[in-house]
Amino acid sequence: MANIKSQKKRALTNVKAQRKNIVARTEVKNAIKNVLKAVDAKDAAAAKVAFDKANAALDRAVSDGIKKVNYAARQKSRLAKAVNSISA
Repeated sequence: MANIKSQKKRALTNVKAQRKNIVARTEVKNAIKNVLKAVDAKDAAAAKVAFDKANAALDRAVSDGIKKVNYAARQKSRLAKAVNSISA
């Protein structure tokens, strides 16, 4: 632990930010998994709803700086392809 007061405060805020980032990353992963589960079950309606939630989660993660723009674009493309494959 640091001896300087400002560094002690910084260590605490780093822990808070780390917790927030872990929650956001988990939210993204779970949203992606939900889309893939719905696609595997061939449930087009559920897949569409899950896909919309995954897009929102990915956009939030990018705006918060947790995920990179290319990662989000790649995942959105992959999920859209999967959802379109069962609805077509």
